[in-house]
Amino acid sequence: MAARTPERFRIEHDSMGELRVPADALWGAQTQRAVQNFPISGRPMPRGFIRALGLVKAAAAEVNAGLGLLPQAQARAIRAAALAVAEGRYDAHFPVDVFQTGSGTSSNMNANEVIATLATRAGRKTHPNDHVNLGQSSNDVIPTAIRVSAQLAVVEDLLPALKHLRRTIERRARALRGITKTGRTHLMDAMPLTFAQEFGAWAAQLASAQARIEDALTRLRRLPIGGTAVGTGINADPRFGARMAKALSALAGTRFVSAADRFEGIAAQDDAVELSGQLNALAVALTKIANDLRWMNSGPLAGLGEIELPALQPGSSIMPGKVNPVIPEAVCMVCAQVTGHHVAITVAGQSGNFQLNVMLPLIAANLLDAIALLANAMRLLADRAIAGLKVRRERVAAALDRNPILVTALNPVIGYEQAAAIAKRAYAEGRPVLEVAREMTGLPEKTLRKLLDPAALTRGGIREGVSGG
Repeated sequence: MAARTPERFRIEHDSMGELRVPADALWGAQTQRAVQNFPISGRPMPRGFIRALGLVKAAAAEVNAGLGLLPQAQARAIRAAALAVAEGRYDAHFPVDVFQTGSGTSSNMNANEVIATLATRAGRKTHPNDHVNLGQSSNDVIPTAIRVSAQLAVVEDLLPALKHLRRTIERRARALRGITKTGRTHLMDAMPLTFAQEFGAWAAQLASAQARIEDALTRLRRLPIGGTAVGTGINADPRFGARMAKALSALAGTRFVSAADRFEGIAAQDDAVELSGQLNALAVALTKIANDLRWMNSGPLAGLGEIELPALQPGSSIMPGKVNPVIPEAVCMVCAQVTGHHVAITVAGQSGNFQLNVMLPLIAANLLDAIALLANAMRLLADRAIAGLKVRRERVAAALDRNPILVTALNPVIGYEQAAAIAKRAYAEGRPVLEVAREMTGLPEKTLRKLLDPAALTRGGIREGVSGG
């Protein structure tokens, strides 16, 4: 593309003039300007986003050739180079920082320049703007790449991990369905339930999260490609957007559609914000589950001690024998990070003026990071915590026998006030409720055992044979 100097650089040029580019770099002048302008975080755009850019450029070459706008041979060279980019073979040549121009123009040109260089080396002289970027603008390419990358990450990584965690919980729930334990509200003793019921609530949370995420994808899959600069489609064939959605669906193996209003897809990123919100809701659910596990595992002597999580590593540099719930702790940190990402994405989503959002790279990076973190955390939570946990049955049974709240089942027979008196006395004297109730009510022990049977109480309702109130 340009003459080389004796040093380790070559001279490239763009519309602003000449500058030096590393001799072995596949990128050109515009990418180099971005490298020099944005030495901020040292974080390049995520792998999933580069993959999506490659898929967009490959689809564009295919569509443009079909429309008769690119020679077939050149389109094949561009497509092959773009697919190599999508496969990750040239990630080292995508150095542009996440914190760059808000439209993501630098990343779009990075892709254009790398692909043009590869296509030219394959024997087809190719220009980054005139050929690789034909019918496109950074303003529709980057929002499209956000949607493509996020949907692929959700479909290929997040949803399988979520389903795996849910099924692991459901499997353990079935195995533990015969064990009754003390329920807790406000962290205080409450009516009993089974482990299956407690775990079942977690599985239901995850099923709801899955449904919300899948629903968000119905809007995320709408691609604004074809809108070019502001949504009008200047310099693009009117058929380009619809054909791009079809071509990307085939390349990516998941369904995309052409946005009915490309102005919306370029000016606003509400669909990405919505998906981020559903990821945040999933993080909320996972925090609940992880913290429940931490509480249930607490002890082993001075805490609740209901379960034992798998021992994975020493828990202290000074206290021998200490083992901590490291996986649930890591999950909680992931969830905190995802919540922070959602706040940033929310602010970024607000940062559009007129026809363009100007925080697109941040949305892309945080969305993909949140998806990857959640997927990895869910697999670990399933495989290294929930799958191998053990119930300490004697500890659970001992706490249940002395739970004064069991007296709630006597309310319909003896009334709330007398039941409260029994509960208080049982707690004060450290005695089983049944024993105190037998003394204070005069009811036969057989009747009391039936009324206060913890397993029966997990089924709710009014106990058979009970009357009064």
